Amino acid sequence: MKIIFLDAKTVGDDIDLSGFDSLGEIVKYDFSNAGEARERTRDADVVIVNKVKVNEASIGEADHLRLVCVTATGTDNLDKEYLEKRGIAWRNAAGYSTETVAQHTFALLFYLMEKLRYYDDYVKTERYVNDVMFTHFSNTFHELSGKTWGIAGLGAIGRRVAELAALFGCRVIYYSTSGKNSQPGYEQVDFDTLLGMSDIISVHAPLNENTRGMMNAAAFAKMKPSAIFLNLGRGPIVAEQDLADALNAGVIAAAGLDVLSEEPMRSDNPLREIKDSERLIITPHIAWASLEARIRLMKTVEDQVREYFRNDV
Repeated sequence: MKIIFLDAKTVGDDIDLSGFDSLGEIVKYDFSNAGEARERTRDADVVIVNKVKVNEASIGEADHLRLVCVTATGTDNLDKEYLEKRGIAWRNAAGYSTETVAQHTFALLFYLMEKLRYYDDYVKTERYVNDVMFTHFSNTFHELSGKTWGIAGLGAIGRRVAELAALFGCRVIYYSTSGKNSQPGYEQVDFDTLLGMSDIISVHAPLNENTRGMMNAAAFAKMKPSAIFLNLGRGPIVAEQDLADALNAGVIAAAGLDVLSEEPMRSDNPLREIKDSERLIITPHIAWASLEARIRLMKTVEDQVREYFRNDV
């Protein structure tokens, strides 16, 4: 069996992939474009990808290909109709990043809510040295307890965030972006209610026709001026110009993002112009990427390859 990693760099250099060695011949490429993928997959039995698009252009000459594994939950990069026509199976990974995405959600929130950039700068610039008082009150922050946390998308990650928010004393409400997801134990509301009642809104929803551009100017206008918005779902759920306008105009208090409409960030992204870290923090799509999560991810993929060929007759 020949296993080709088309963009191995996207899972990091610090992950031990030696478990795959017992499965067959392993070839790893750091990155691949469509043309390179077409050449590199010609004699592949298994292709492992993260972001490389898998379609006729990239695997059209892969006559022996039987399985495509995506090192992610999302499968937007797969042409599933083409794979089905070719009789090529595909697998994705789910559940590996629940804990780390939930953790990062709170990291973004507390950075903004407790004004940590301001207070860190206050000490690092030595204004606290020989200050007149032991506590510096100039930038007010509030307790999370007693706040209303609204969640858009109450899947596995959304539920974990809800559990943790409740432990902090929050009232948790949620909006089902599909309209079909009812979660016992949590208060379901419509979208306008979520926007109007929440002190914190976090998005943990997939990108689809229901969510694309969901957080736009009209949505931000319905939020509290004191609200903090967090996007840990997919970048295109947010209309980024509208978010930039809302932050600049004080329509909402702050935003924390781990995903953008295009990644890496484009030079013309309107959020690039906002340098005030008390209003906006953007992390470069790292919420999923703790070491533990990436180890779980690649063990899942390894097991998927083993299982497929064990069961395939």
